[in-house]
Amino acid sequence: MKLLSVAIPCYNSEAYMRHCIDSLLPGGDEVEILIVDDGSTKDHTAEIADEYERNYPDICRAIHQENGGHGAAVNAGLKNATGIYFKVVDSDDWVDESAYMEILDTLRRFVYGEKTLDMLISNFVYEKQGANRKKVMNYRTALPKNEIFSWDDVKVFLLGHYILMHSVIYRTELLIQCGLELPRHTFYVDNIFVYQPLPHVKTMYYLDVNFYRYFIGRDDQSVNETVMIGRIDQQIKVTKLMLGYYDVMKIKQRKLRHYTVRYLEIMMTISSILAIKSNNDENMEKKKELWQHLRKQNFPLFLRLRWGFMGQGVNLPGKGGKKFPIAIYKMTQKFFGFN
Repeated sequence: MKLLSVAIPCYNSEAYMRHCIDSLLPGGDEVEILIVDDGSTKDHTAEIADEYERNYPDICRAIHQENGGHGAAVNAGLKNATGIYFKVVDSDDWVDESAYMEILDTLRRFVYGEKTLDMLISNFVYEKQGANRKKVMNYRTALPKNEIFSWDDVKVFLLGHYILMHSVIYRTELLIQCGLELPRHTFYVDNIFVYQPLPHVKTMYYLDVNFYRYFIGRDDQSVNETVMIGRIDQQIKVTKLMLGYYDVMKIKQRKLRHYTVRYLEIMMTISSILAIKSNNDENMEKKKELWQHLRKQNFPLFLRLRWGFMGQGVNLPGKGGKKFPIAIYKMTQKFFGFN
C-alpha cells in the first residue's frame, strides 16, 4: 500500500504533462502517480503516460479510458488508488519539491501514529502567466497551524477565501465511504470534490507550505472568463448538484454549517454574475430559474442566500442593478483565479 495516490487527469496534455509528472517523481516509492489518459486523440498523451509507466514501474501507472471529462478522470484515479491518501493534480499544474517533502513527512506521521487524519490542507500559488508577483492562497487567518484540529477549532474564513481542490488532500477511504463520484462531461467538478466530503471530515491539519502551483493563462482554460460564460450551463449544473448533496441548514456543527453555507453562496454568486456579464436574456432566465430552484428545494437556505449581501447584489433590478455586481465579481476572481 502506498502513502499517497496522486491522480493526474490528462486530455491532450502533451505540451505540459511531463512537467507535472516530473514534479511528483521525487516522492519516490511511497507515492503512486496515476496518469489518467481521458481519451486523448490529438497528441501523444497516451504514449507519454505509457512511457512513464515503463520507466517508473513502481511509481507511475497509466490508465486509459474513453473520454468522460475531468470528473470521470478523477473517478478513475480514485477507483484505482491504493494510497492511504488521495490528491488530484491537474496536468498543467505542478508541485513544489521542498513543500512536497514536508507534505509526505506529515502524512507519514499520521499513518504511523495513533491519530487518524481525514484532510490535510496546504497553500497553493497562482502561477499566472505574465504576472510579476505570484499570489499565494494561504489559510493562516482561518486554520490552526501544525496541529490536528476539528471544525470547532476553525477560526475566520475571509469572504472569498475557501478550501479548493488545489489545497486539499483527503484520506482515500473517506472519499470512498462518502460515495464521492463526480459527474461525467462536466467542468467545475473540483468544487464537488472538495465540498461533498466535508461533513464526513472530523480531523484536519494545516501545513503552511506553498505546495501546489496552479497555472493560469491558457486561452482555452476552464477558468478563462469567456470560456466560463460559454459554459454557464455546466456551472449551474454543478451548483444545483451541490445544493442537493445535503441540507446545510441542518448541520449541527455551527462552524461547518457556516462554512458550507458560504461556499454555496459563492457558487450561486458565480453563476449569477456569469449570467449578468453575458448580457444575454436566455442566460438571465437561467439565473432566475436557478434561484427559483433553490427556493423550491430549500426555502430556509434560499432566504439566507437571497437576502444576504451577495444575493441582493446579484438580483438588483434594471440596468443599474447590473453594474453593482461588478464589485462582487472582482471578489470572486480571487476565488476562481479568472484569467
